[in-house]
Amino acid sequence: MLRAIYRAAWWLIAPLAVLRLFIRSRRERGYREHIGERFGYSAGRLPEDDTPLIWVHAVSVGETRAAQPLVDALLAARPDARILLTHMTPGGRATGEQLFGDRVLRCYVPYDMPHAVRRFLHAWRPSLGLVMETEVWPTLIDECKHADVPLVLTNARMSARSFKRAAKFGAGTREVFGGFTRVLAQSPSDAERLTALGARNVAVLGNLKFDMASPPALIARGREWRRAIGERPVWVAASTREGEEELVLQAFAALTQSNAVPDALLILVPRHPQRFDEVAALVERKNFKLERRSRWAPAAAAAASVHAGVRVLPQDVSVLLGDSMGEMGAYYAAADLAFIGGSLLPLGGQNLIEACAVGVPVLIGPHVFNFTQATADATAAGAALQVQDPADLARALRELFNDKSRRVAMGAAAAAFASRHRGATARTVDVVQALVSDV
Repeated sequence: MLRAIYRAAWWLIAPLAVLRLFIRSRRERGYREHIGERFGYSAGRLPEDDTPLIWVHAVSVGETRAAQPLVDALLAARPDARILLTHMTPGGRATGEQLFGDRVLRCYVPYDMPHAVRRFLHAWRPSLGLVMETEVWPTLIDECKHADVPLVLTNARMSARSFKRAAKFGAGTREVFGGFTRVLAQSPSDAERLTALGARNVAVLGNLKFDMASPPALIARGREWRRAIGERPVWVAASTREGEEELVLQAFAALTQSNAVPDALLILVPRHPQRFDEVAALVERKNFKLERRSRWAPAAAAAASVHAGVRVLPQDVSVLLGDSMGEMGAYYAAADLAFIGGSLLPLGGQNLIEACAVGVPVLIGPHVFNFTQATADATAAGAALQVQDPADLARALRELFNDKSRRVAMGAAAAAFASRHRGATARTVDVVQALVSDV
């Protein structure tokens, strides 16, 4: 009964979903492109041969970047196979194109409607599907089962909050999660919740995000920026979400208005690129002197104001807006401390592992239900501190900026923490190899 209601609801939702694409395209043009793919109509068909196709679904930017080490490893381990990377957002698609170029095929995953999913499966004929983290779509799971396409929930996580919601649907939830061929969980607590929801063949392989590594060239770029910034205290607020920048700026005002850290620089990096202009306007309304990364470096300027090809950042600039894509590792490398966004408001938090891997001490807010285990482990390792509100964030920044030895120790603990948990990619590739060979 629930399945019938769900499928019927999609016929009502689909026109509204398309309308929403056009509304969102006013801020991000990519939403009005490739709409046919969202209904299973692919631009071309694969040749009729026996080449295996491994399909990896990564919904948006964060999941796509988390999938990078896995996709790279699959390309190396199976040069005989094609890789199809699917997304739901233009940002995810653009990130996939930036990371992999023409080494992979790409399209949008179809809406969760039977005919759309069947068209998609018929066009691409995947040997195996890997869906990342929390992508649980009942019709997609059903249709893969009917088409004999093994479907694996990869890097799977299940927060306590999501578990409670899903458990309310009882047998319907167990049927959905039981449709996965394998479930590869990030942690034992994730595995326990997923098993309770009906998942079968559950294994704990760790978190793929620990295997993400910022390219050395990106780290070098950040170090170069830091030399151009000078000796000022620098912190980055990374992956901030709507409504959160105001809280971050509130904490920054409290920090700079104290005599303890008067000349600090904030690198502010919103999570969604369509919000760059909006955040820039907010910064200026708050009377902070703003520079945009896109206008800062490189620049043709007088020799006295250029350091290694990068224009020296004027001392009166207090906020550097990170309005670029694919440079998060450089922002971390340029900073003394990192605050991870999505966590001052009840949004679930964002990934703190990349900052730890660069060796940057981490501050994170109270709302981390999407990253509970990683946050708890990083805090226990001495790599991260949780703060409760803007005032607490300002206090933690002030204390760490004025205690270099503690800051250095946290940075070393962060790098060790990230290194200690690597290896999920290799374990996942072993599972994929075995499944593809069985198809």
